[in-house]
Amino acid sequence: MRSKFVGRMCTLLPSLLIAPLLAEEAKSQGMFPDLPRLSAGSTACENALWIETPLHRQFMQSKRVVVADLQGPGIITMIHFALPERMAAQPKTYRLGRELILQMFWDDEESPSVQCPLVDFFCDPAGERDRLETALVNKKRGWNAYFTMPFRKSARVELRYDGPVEPGKELWSLMPCYSYVLAQKIDSLPDDFGYFHAFWRQELVNLGKQDYIALATKGRGKFIGWNVTVRLPGRPGYPVDENEKFYIDEESEPSIEFQGIEDSFGFSWGFPPEENTFLLTGWFPFHNEGAAAYRFFLHDAIAFQKSLVVSIGFGKNEHPMFREQFSRPGNELEISSTVYWYQTEPHEALPPLPPVDKRSPTEVNWKDREELPDLQDLERRGVKLHLRCGRPEKELIFAQEGYSAKVIRGFAYTGWPFPIFHTRADEQEVQIILTVPAKRRGILRLYVIDPDHFQGGRHQEILVNDKSFGEVQGFDRGKWLDLPLDESFTQTGEISVRIKNLNPQSNAVVSIVEWAEPKEKAPPIPYQQQ
Repeated sequence: MRSKFVGRMCTLLPSLLIAPLLAEEAKSQGMFPDLPRLSAGSTACENALWIETPLHRQFMQSKRVVVADLQGPGIITMIHFALPERMAAQPKTYRLGRELILQMFWDDEESPSVQCPLVDFFCDPAGERDRLETALVNKKRGWNAYFTMPFRKSARVELRYDGPVEPGKELWSLMPCYSYVLAQKIDSLPDDFGYFHAFWRQELVNLGKQDYIALATKGRGKFIGWNVTVRLPGRPGYPVDENEKFYIDEESEPSIEFQGIEDSFGFSWGFPPEENTFLLTGWFPFHNEGAAAYRFFLHDAIAFQKSLVVSIGFGKNEHPMFREQFSRPGNELEISSTVYWYQTEPHEALPPLPPVDKRSPTEVNWKDREELPDLQDLERRGVKLHLRCGRPEKELIFAQEGYSAKVIRGFAYTGWPFPIFHTRADEQEVQIILTVPAKRRGILRLYVIDPDHFQGGRHQEILVNDKSFGEVQGFDRGKWLDLPLDESFTQTGEISVRIKNLNPQSNAVVSIVEWAEPKEKAPPIPYQQQ
């Protein structure tokens, strides 16, 4: 009876091969039909880190602490880490980050099967999350994991601190203050049970040149989930057009490919404005307007017999503008991921983690990468007003007295690659009002760019004071539109500019608006992307 009970219990959560969950029996007896069944198995619990535990299980004597050392066979069913004392006392000034590494070793192996920052293991990237609820991990004043982790001979769970603080009371206050590991001790494990693995990495990558590799492993196993972050360091916004690719058993082309990063985590048309943390999928904002998302594949795990490579990159049939734009220096995406999978042992050694100072999210100020026009150049060209539509903070960067601009309609978007990473957009039309001295002649200059070729490319009509100046499309690389206006357009001192969308599947955009009154005819200087 014991082996039957253990078999059912362990297939409730991921194992190497998805076994039936006794659906008919569950319907008749409830969700957990085996819960009242008695078993001869026993439960083991190992404590660490708290002052009641031996010194060698605290951060008083070493930067590496074994929090559990179990003899098999058995199955770890829960791991808990309590909030550090410093975080509880000073939540606004201290937060545990990626300096603390979680490692797990099965059956006396030398190379860990789990290797990642503790916080990222719990879908808490860089430790920036206060609360999280999923089916397998959660956080609120502590981190808890419920992955099924079987072992046949032994299981060793370790923490390794890579920061500068030496062992002692100060380090103890910065580390989780208490931990326990719960495991079921059993007589044997089914032959088809694999070993739990998890691995974290982060990379600043030109995704137009190469894909981001989240996992590359050999052996027999199955992929059961991951958490991923994506951001464009140095600016708000990020693209969501990346595909998630699974190359199974040495495939040259992925047999499983999700088209769009938000769709692979259960959303669409970008991540929604508000965070959503469901049991198996979810997303929330991450570090200066990036995104963090997670998904667990419990009933649809991705099996492999020889090898598995999991990557993130642009699709083979995606518009070529994505590869072109995100191949350029300054347009690197920073992606991080923790992947969870089961496989047979032995496994190939996991790649070493980067140094602790390379694990934090990259800090770049978007202003340092921005290319603004020179004021002398503006004056030479007779520019009286220069509006950067959708630019963070200040959009109207130059206006002489008597000149101004106001966006009436259109949302700001800043997720395009540099140098023109901003725009105003609207599904129907963008509307902008310019104020100039009455009865002035001048040139209205509009810069439009369509770097993501959204929904087959943007197609729009330009109207000034309700007069059409024609249609424009095919401006993926960017295009200046110079519109000479005489006194009839400035009788009242106001100029109404409308960029009307003509592609019902797309939207209207405009990135730069200028008003110039050149003293002498001089060719305009086009804005060329680098």
